[in-house]
Amino acid sequence: MAPEKNTHGRKSSSVKHRGPVQLRRARKDDTTTLDERLLDERGSTDWVHTDPWRVLRIQSEFIEGFGALAEVPRAVTVFGSARTPDGHPEYEAGRALGASLAEAGYAVMTGGGPGVMEAANRGASESGGYSIGLGIELPFEEGLNEWVDLGINFRYFFARKTMFVKYSQAFICLPGGFGTLDELFEALTLVQTRKVTRFPIVLFGSEYWSGLVEWLRGTLQHGGKISEGDVNLLHVTDSVEEAVQIVVRSQQGVDEAALLGTEDQW
Repeated sequence: MAPEKNTHGRKSSSVKHRGPVQLRRARKDDTTTLDERLLDERGSTDWVHTDPWRVLRIQSEFIEGFGALAEVPRAVTVFGSARTPDGHPEYEAGRALGASLAEAGYAVMTGGGPGVMEAANRGASESGGYSIGLGIELPFEEGLNEWVDLGINFRYFFARKTMFVKYSQAFICLPGGFGTLDELFEALTLVQTRKVTRFPIVLFGSEYWSGLVEWLRGTLQHGGKISEGDVNLLHVTDSVEEAVQIVVRSQQGVDEAALLGTEDQW
């Protein structure tokens, strides 16, 4: 093969192709082929920690999540602290919520861990409902709780959060820590910006959540950081029955709009 020439007729440096990528001069720094590196068992394993490989892992998490959850019945996600012990009033509230949601025809989805998450999964399972847990790889948690019927473990928080939002009709947040707040404000931002619609967010436990709600209204709204009425996207209650009815009423609006062929303004 004749040497490659540039537009002025001079010979250029040789070209190296790496798949669709073309390399010349100092960039031609790899003397092996992709097949060679794939089949060489003695090669370095550093490639499993590279960003391109992470992209494939991320893609696989979305594919696994979408595939596993695509046909689950309509669901409600219950969040809350993993540190809440069995027998605590908040644990019992989570258990009652799980049972009540199952009786209303909803699958119950949680983070799959202990505490309030276990309580909600347990309540749903004991009532004959569908109990789902979306776990996350953490150094200090042992895995999904025993009450989960369908469980998926994730490496990446953002992939897991996408599943919660995509496959839930509502969020109910019991008292919790940073993880609960992270999920709460993720959902609140999506509703405020209308990335998702007809998506009620319920804060269960007025004593626990009242300080946050007052700060949102008195500091953020008063200072013009959020619009008037944005705080009303949150529903605060101490009643299991009311929490479930908020979800049911929001879904009834969707069902009625579908039957009428009109866009309901929830």
